[in-house]
Amino acid sequence: MSFVVVARYVTAERDRVVELLGPMAEASRREPGCLRYTVHTGIEDGVVVIVEEYDSEADFTAHCASEHFTRIVLGEVVPLLSERLVTRCVPVGA
Repeated sequence: MSFVVVARYVTAERDRVVELLGPMAEASRREPGCLRYTVHTGIEDGVVVIVEEYDSEADFTAHCASEHFTRIVLGEVVPLLSERLVTRCVPVGA
């Protein structure tokens, strides 16, 4: 069973957040258990959505403890956000 995370960020600095998430996505995709890490932007607003999929919740927990997550997301991205919503999901019927 996979473990999916959807993160929704609202920011007035969308282009900067997307720029910072480029290296974040690359590093995350190399993590053990990471099946998918994609960054999306709203067409007409300052919304950035990240869709992540891992083999397990433990793999996501390890991701959150990684150096690149701490440095990039917590250190650089979060201060640029006016809103951050992270939803953890599991497949229905799993």
